[in-house]
Amino acid sequence: MMDAPAVELQDIGKRYGRTVALEGVTFTVERGEVFALLGPNGAGKTTLLHILCTILPPDSGTAKILGYDVVRQPTRARRKLGVVFQQSSLDTRLTVEENLDFHGIVYGVPRALRRKRIAELLDAVELTDRRSALVQTLSAGMRRRLEIARALVHDARILVMDEPTVGLDARSRESMWRYVDGLRAERGLTVIVTTHYVEEVESSDKVCIIDQGRIIALDSPERLKAMHGHEYIRLVPVDPQAGAAIAERFPDLVTTVPDGLLIRIPDAEFRRNFLAEYGNSIRQLSIDRQSLESVFLAITGRQLTAPTAPTRGTSK
Repeated sequence: MMDAPAVELQDIGKRYGRTVALEGVTFTVERGEVFALLGPNGAGKTTLLHILCTILPPDSGTAKILGYDVVRQPTRARRKLGVVFQQSSLDTRLTVEENLDFHGIVYGVPRALRRKRIAELLDAVELTDRRSALVQTLSAGMRRRLEIARALVHDARILVMDEPTVGLDARSRESMWRYVDGLRAERGLTVIVTTHYVEEVESSDKVCIIDQGRIIALDSPERLKAMHGHEYIRLVPVDPQAGAAIAERFPDLVTTVPDGLLIRIPDAEFRRNFLAEYGNSIRQLSIDRQSLESVFLAITGRQLTAPTAPTRGTSK
């Protein structure tokens, strides 16, 4: 098991009745990587994580955590994982320290080691001064940091996070990722995260774009953008007639979005000519640079419908 990758999935399939949740999902996550599962709500990301975390069995295929099969060896696989679910599972009636201590007891961490790890983790997520506070008194950002600390009390080697920043404000999102990056560097963690916030995964080692239960792209962010990324004109027309005229003129380049139109820019000359010809038909305009959002749009013809989150590394 010492040489096994962090995660190995081979031809994973899952159905709910006639609904296909996952089909033929295959990938490998190497140790120490940040691996992002990117896709819209309903794409199958959470189902896939539940299979990795031994909550759901796959209908077909195999999944291994550091060499342990999640179906045949679920207990051993589970001990390698620290999980932060989308919905908080903290006990709000307990204190910060009591939540961590209880988790350590469940996983059989000896008392002395438990105390040592709890102290280290509270310091890492800057909650030492709140160790005796009831969880119900913490802000949403503090609770998420506590959940990350709790996931690592039993010395997990892989941190799995399902939509970890949903419901957090911009400052809390950036803060959470800073703590995760610090813990990853300190402990050599592998991080697997699902999200529909594109900007949060730009610095990942690999991005797996999943849609309707299938992998549609898998590579580093840089390679995905080089292969599929485009620049787009995002505009709001002065009236519906103007928008309809633009869409009719460029049917292969235009994608209709709730607030206007997205127009793929094939080259610089097109951009200049378009603005010269249609400038008076536009009420608002911006340029979307190459991004994972544009990769998804280029591959599927649809936008990721989630609002964007602040870019990791921006000022707080």
